Amino acid sequence: MEKTNYAYSVKTSLSFEEAIARATEELKKDGFGVLTEIDVKNTLKQKIDLEFRRYTILGACNPHLASKALQAETEIGLLLPCNVIVYENDDKTTTISILSPKAQFGVTGRDDMGELVDMAEGILLGVAQRLETA
Repeated sequence: MEKTNYAYSVKTSLSFEEAIARATEELKKDGFGVLTEIDVKNTLKQKIDLEFRRYTILGACNPHLASKALQAETEIGLLLPCNVIVYENDDKTTTISILSPKAQFGVTGRDDMGELVDMAEGILLGVAQRLETA
């Protein structure tokens, strides 16, 4: 697994479709549902006639965590859902990356949300670790 200051990324031999299904399945195990699925390749082709790699953004949400965040601050919805990207590499491997909740919510400057953010971070790190074995 590769870690940056804003994401956890896993390169896998799964096909693009299998990687989306596996990411969705692993998220579901921890109470996350995929609310949105954006086909970036298709969107860029339709909107600006640009050829791009197979790339999908999954908008994942855990309703229990989201409700706590929204109760703390209504505007926090601007930072929801948690994004997961899946894209095909040139060598036909697939990368799955999960945005770090600490990076995502760090922009709020709200120290009182630390426990909630730490919980979300731990859950999504666990998802990334499980995807590493895919």
